[in-house]
Amino acid sequence: MYKSFYNLKRNPFEITPDPAFLFPTRRHNEALAALYYGVRRHKGFVVLTGEVGTGKTLLLRCLLQLLKQSNDIAYAYLFNSRLSSTEFLQYILSDLGHPAAGKNKGELLLDLSNVVVSRGLKGLNTVLIVDEAHHLPPDILEEIRLLTNLETTQQKLLQILLVGQPELDAKLDSVSLRQLKQRIALRAHLTPLDAEETKGYIERRLQIAGSDLQHTLFPPQTIAAVHVYSRGFPRLINTICENALIAAYAQHLPAVTADIISDIARDFRLDVVHSSEIEAPTPVEESDVGQAVQTLLNLYASLKKPQSQRSDLHSSLGSRVTKHEPYI
Repeated sequence: MYKSFYNLKRNPFEITPDPAFLFPTRRHNEALAALYYGVRRHKGFVVLTGEVGTGKTLLLRCLLQLLKQSNDIAYAYLFNSRLSSTEFLQYILSDLGHPAAGKNKGELLLDLSNVVVSRGLKGLNTVLIVDEAHHLPPDILEEIRLLTNLETTQQKLLQILLVGQPELDAKLDSVSLRQLKQRIALRAHLTPLDAEETKGYIERRLQIAGSDLQHTLFPPQTIAAVHVYSRGFPRLINTICENALIAAYAQHLPAVTADIISDIARDFRLDVVHSSEIEAPTPVEESDVGQAVQTLLNLYASLKKPQSQRSDLHSSLGSRVTKHEPYI
């Protein structure tokens, strides 16, 4: 509707998590590096947390694009964590391409173990990714702990990535799950964008959508208003900016004004802030994850390249990772 009016090739603020629109802040770089590094170095258990709308699912989409380029990696991606323990195991086995219907829990565990070990003997990597992991009940988390026992004397055979809201941290901090918590090899946490990052986020999306940045579609005072009402949450930034463009187009304005942002915020009741939505930035501890960060920066450019050009990136990433001989 407004694309031709503002000379845009596509909608810049779609809510769907498109990897092409990933804005690489330091925290997002480190989180993506932790996920990829944990898989490639057979760390076994990696946890990513962040408030609603901070970009966790978008990071997962980026990771999945990387994993799909790797011939030695098979993964099961679970996005509905409200399953029984039997359904949980059935889903994993089925997503890995193996029959699971009609089998009891013991049979499922045996088949899954055989699949993971067999792949490990061939030098192949198997990954379990659980999104919305904060909804996992204690019995499923215990199943996950037991799955981490699939290992050799050198490394883990099954890499497990848990991604969820801060409630996941609270669950893992409980006494009953202390054994699982001790097995976490890498942790990453996403926080909202600061004012400067919000500016960069909006400008990057407009640029990818085809906007000529010499024409200021979102002036500084408008971006400042977006940051205030969104509190730096990317999903809310998208919602505000998308509706603001529609409103500005309806008024035939050459740029989005701060008053429009205020109106949109009132319509969506974004001026009502709950204490649970306010989150102070947490310091990121230095670790060996930093070894992977610089390499992963190349990911963002590669996502726009044709498939034929991506093999070079995969080779580059693979060269940074220690290769292991087949298991015996």
